[in-house]
Amino acid sequence: MSPFDLWYRMMLRNVFSSRLLAFGIFGLLMILIPGLAEPAQADSAAKSTWIPKLLGLQATGIYQDMPAFHDPYEGQKSFSTNGGLGRQLTQTYGLYLGSQVMRFLQAYFDVEMFRGRGIGDGLGLGGYPNGDVIRAGPANLGYGPYLARFFLRYLIPLSEENAGGPERGIDQLPGVEPVSRIEIKAGKLSPADDMDQNGYANNPRTQFINYAFMANPAWDYASDTRGYSLGFSVSLVKPSWGLAFDGFMIPTTSNGMTLDKNVLKAQGNNMELTLRPGTWGTVIRLLAFYNRGRMGDYRAAMAKANEIGTVPDVHADERAGREKFGIALNVEQPLADDGETGLFGRAGWSNGRTSAWSYTEVDRHVSAGLQISGRRWGRRLDRIGIAYAVQGLALPHREYLAAGGIGMLLGDGKLNYDPERIFEIYYRIQLGRFFQLTPDFQHIHNPGFNFDRGTLIVFSLRFRFMY
Repeated sequence: MSPFDLWYRMMLRNVFSSRLLAFGIFGLLMILIPGLAEPAQADSAAKSTWIPKLLGLQATGIYQDMPAFHDPYEGQKSFSTNGGLGRQLTQTYGLYLGSQVMRFLQAYFDVEMFRGRGIGDGLGLGGYPNGDVIRAGPANLGYGPYLARFFLRYLIPLSEENAGGPERGIDQLPGVEPVSRIEIKAGKLSPADDMDQNGYANNPRTQFINYAFMANPAWDYASDTRGYSLGFSVSLVKPSWGLAFDGFMIPTTSNGMTLDKNVLKAQGNNMELTLRPGTWGTVIRLLAFYNRGRMGDYRAAMAKANEIGTVPDVHADERAGREKFGIALNVEQPLADDGETGLFGRAGWSNGRTSAWSYTEVDRHVSAGLQISGRRWGRRLDRIGIAYAVQGLALPHREYLAAGGIGMLLGDGKLNYDPERIFEIYYRIQLGRFFQLTPDFQHIHNPGFNFDRGTLIVFSLRFRFMY
């Protein structure tokens, strides 16, 4: 272990201790319970109602076609087009409700449904080309509706000055909010709902489709295979900066659906500092994460395999108390068109010794991109997005895969390592008020970090209805 790894591990263990998670939940209850009894204001501007409001409906389809590529060998979790997996259509549907329970207390309820498999069956890549696909997790998930989110949002004003709040949107009730406040959320949601946000690269249903650009791939955030978990978040919001902390349950198995109930020994924690310096609209986000649970260790699995003369299996090496940690940088810079034209970039690092657990198999990540508003050519609501990412694996991770090991999403049986490089460009066309059509092109070099498996070309057509 390098001196940097040792120092960082000790620092995060102290900051993100299990006791802090327990105290956070206890403190959250102490804050929320008095707020439930607070009477609503009589004036119409602040009047609250518990009656749920429809915040949105959406239906998104993504058709993808991938021509044949150089494929000298295949492993258990290789990206493959066998069985017709080179052409696939995925669909997601969603219903989103919100309720103003009390003046400063809101409740949200989301129901979603997913259909389809995705090209390659969701396996074999660090930067998978369809962010709407439910990752290949437990069998028999089913295609029926499921509860995606159900959580409370509580505000504690820290200033009398209010600003125009958000417009109606998914998980977003309209209204004015204090410019300085504490926000608390608790329930079922995703850590990525509030952290590593970026105005130009966050949503595969409206922006870039590839995993590399919807969240930092080196951030192995706690969630089940659908991307959600149970937990809480606390955020301090100021006009020019913010600080957020959260704690979430992790699955009992890698990429699993069952969450580990022993939260004092198994949890995912994140802390993010947001800075808005100057008057140029610049946003800088610095994130650190620390996960603890029953994980495998790549080097321990290798040592065991060498001892008994077999192929390493990191899943057989899973032990309670293992740790995974990392850091991430996220920047966005508006350029023109009221911020609708702008630049973005991300960089991420994780220790890469313990097994990938929840998001994807990437330990190093750098990406940059550009969004251009259609105002340039008289199409105000159209958007063009262009982005490029380079991502890699830590040495223990790549040695494990080269020895024939199988990971959460990767496993060619061999590995001639080279960083994965991803280029994506899309043009989102707004057709009327409720419909979008988006042609998309992706070029993926060294898929699965394997130089032997030749370049992938992926053509996509996304169609989306939203209200």
